Amino acid sequence: MDLTKVILVDEQDNPIGSCEKLEAHRKGLLHRAFSVFIFNSKGEMLLQKRAIDKYHSGGLWTNACCSHPAEGEETVSAAHRRLQEEMGFDTRIEKVFDFVYRSSFENGLTEYEFDHVFAGEYNGGVDFNKTEVMGFCYKSIDEIEELLHSYPQHYTAWFHLAFPRIQQWRKENSFRKSIT
Repeated sequence: MDLTKVILVDEQDNPIGSCEKLEAHRKGLLHRAFSVFIFNSKGEMLLQKRAIDKYHSGGLWTNACCSHPAEGEETVSAAHRRLQEEMGFDTRIEKVFDFVYRSSFENGLTEYEFDHVFAGEYNGGVDFNKTEVMGFCYKSIDEIEELLHSYPQHYTAWFHLAFPRIQQWRKENSFRKSIT
């Protein structure tokens, strides 16, 4: 499994090749990614603060974890792997939607991703990887909505796009019924 490469895809998520991860971000090539949203039994969302030295969006708040599957790796398996690697736990997750987004950063990199979004519930301890994550917290959906409005610069570009959709999904789905 080569974790230095990403899977290049078309707008329907059909694989069309692979590319070294930073090269894909330098050239703004569409590639497969995933984002994991974790809630506790109170309905609060787990947020992580990205490590300051990440290749982009360092020091910003975002969802529990996000990354890219390796060639030959199922996206849901990669989501479980990264949840364990970044936050120190694993839990049952389900795919809730996907979306394509493009965002350019001041350092010249561009995220152009077909993002598979997963959600799960977890109530245990968090033992985050300090090379990936600076900190974490749980916030209510209402608190996050207010913080995104008041301090948009403190959150990742993809979180701004995915949050309204995950918020809508939470309103329309009974989490315990859909996850168990």
